[in-house]
Amino acid sequence: MDAFYASVELLRYPELRGQPVVIGGGRRHHPEVQADGSRRYATLRDYTGRGVITTATYPARALGVHSGMGLMKAAALAPDAILLPVDFDRYRHHSRLFKAAVLQIAPVMEDRGIDEIYLDLSDVPGAQDATEADPLAGIRALAQRLKDAVHAATGLSCSIGVTPNKLLSKLASDLDKPDGLTLLLDPADVPGRIWPLPASRINGIGPKASQRLAELGVHTVGELAAADPDWLIRHFGVNQGHWLHEVAHGRDDRPVVTWREPKSLSRETTFERDLHPRGDRATLSPLFTRLCEQVAEDLQRKGYVARTVAVKLRYSDFHIVTRSLSLPAPTQDAATIRLWAGRCLKTAPLDQRLRLLGVRMDRLLRADELPAPTVDREGGGSKAPSGGAQTLPLFDDAEQP
Repeated sequence: MDAFYASVELLRYPELRGQPVVIGGGRRHHPEVQADGSRRYATLRDYTGRGVITTATYPARALGVHSGMGLMKAAALAPDAILLPVDFDRYRHHSRLFKAAVLQIAPVMEDRGIDEIYLDLSDVPGAQDATEADPLAGIRALAQRLKDAVHAATGLSCSIGVTPNKLLSKLASDLDKPDGLTLLLDPADVPGRIWPLPASRINGIGPKASQRLAELGVHTVGELAAADPDWLIRHFGVNQGHWLHEVAHGRDDRPVVTWREPKSLSRETTFERDLHPRGDRATLSPLFTRLCEQVAEDLQRKGYVARTVAVKLRYSDFHIVTRSLSLPAPTQDAATIRLWAGRCLKTAPLDQRLRLLGVRMDRLLRADELPAPTVDREGGGSKAPSGGAQTLPLFDDAEQP
């Protein structure tokens, strides 16, 4: 999907089309409705804090602003860019819409997150059609059908790369954004389209590997392809050296995986200012409760229960602490999660200011595969963890061990 979060916001605020818009603000950055019905928008110029950009429109990106950049740094580059708050519930809604639309056409789908998927088009009717003038007419028409279906379902554009494998499709989908349709089915086209790209564009070559390659004089995919395989193995080891050689030549044999069982579900929030567990407990407690409610909603929507709850704290010095507890029984209940997350929190140091707070549920099980509740023959009822509806006065001095 093209600049997904920002594009979803432009559906709500169409008057911002064509303008530099950044998504990453908080509730205080909601547009204000004026007396005449117009909206007054926050701008980066007035931002103070340490938030980061979630995404940005293409006009904002043209000014050097990009996802993951600090908002204060972005304000120096694009002070007049519009700043909007994130609305993940709305983004998830549109994500479900676009995925449902493409599944009607191409049912073999690998879900790679809220705004990205892989599709196996091998057996989709029409994919192999060809004409004398255009041997790729069938696949081109099919890709356009997918784009049209996404737009009809969401009002949004997407960019598609059609290639023999997932590695190349990931790269090709970025070549002609926004609203791109890139076909790269002939291996002979890889040198012209892929080799000029920075090596870091290959999914799996992270910052450390990119830095190491640069130190060795390798900056582009083409330079990586030209490197001797034995030389790569000497510098990166057998497995990674062989993988670097293969991906540089556009080779990838990974299948489209239609389903992965998640290992955990989590929610977290970074504060716009450091909050102290004692001095700001009136602010922290409802935020903590809401995180528990959100992760419970995620479990319920996806059909899971969890056996372990964990809390994550990042302090003002960026030190991170996590604490976890196993539950008496698997749960997806918000009050139960809140209770046990609170007990986790009691074991963590609460004497420093916090930058971030998170709640994670681990050891997931499918809710529909759980055995039926056992019966307490003396009391006549089913056994369940006690205290599920209790809450704890979190961040209170009395809770310190």
